[in-house]
Amino acid sequence: MELLRSKAGERSVRLDPRTKMVMLFAVSTVLLLGGNGGAMFAVRTAMLLFPFGLLAISGRMHAAGLMLAAYLGSYALAAFAAPTLEGIANAITVATATVVSRFVPTLALAYFVFATTTVSEFMAAMGRMRIPDWIAIPLSVLFRFFPTLGQEARAINAAMRMRNITPISRGASYVENCLVPLMSCAVSIGEDLSAAALARGLGAPWPRTNTGSVGFALVDAVVIAVSLAATAALALSLAFPEAIAW
Repeated sequence: MELLRSKAGERSVRLDPRTKMVMLFAVSTVLLLGGNGGAMFAVRTAMLLFPFGLLAISGRMHAAGLMLAAYLGSYALAAFAAPTLEGIANAITVATATVVSRFVPTLALAYFVFATTTVSEFMAAMGRMRIPDWIAIPLSVLFRFFPTLGQEARAINAAMRMRNITPISRGASYVENCLVPLMSCAVSIGEDLSAAALARGLGAPWPRTNTGSVGFALVDAVVIAVSLAATAALALSLAFPEAIAW
């Protein structure tokens, strides 16, 4: 049953899970669909700073630095390397840089959500929203699946290094040596989490109690207001491009 106990640890930023969902939707939507012209440049910049800033404030400086470096690297690749290339090389470079630059901030925010939200908090928030169990329970299991899979991936990587198995020494077979045990671990983790969910009574017909407390505070109101304003600006820019072209 420990598998379902997501340990968020000490958090300097405490947001309601519902606030995080609104913010995740706003950031992903604005960064994927928003343009760079006019006022949307400021909106995209604000949404871009959200994920990396939250990761840094929550004490995950290493993750924030790596993801920010990936974003800046993709941006520099599109700005400086792509103009010097032609044909297929240019198309591949631009496509890669565009995908990375648009998805890395969303992945950073998703990492923040998974790392700072416990299963109890998430289930309590879903209960407040009257979300059906057939939606809430699979989503709650994901809050333990990815962290546990990450631990297994680190253990596999450590075992590979101990045996002096590196991409240089094994080449393409190194990917196979990592993916096969990782896929096996993923199946085992899914079965263990399903059993743990049943043992903890997540599918019981009566209301469950939660050890996590949820509720909105001033910071939640600010984050939701900014997220809704950014989403409204995106909708306005798509419907009336000339309205916010200044």
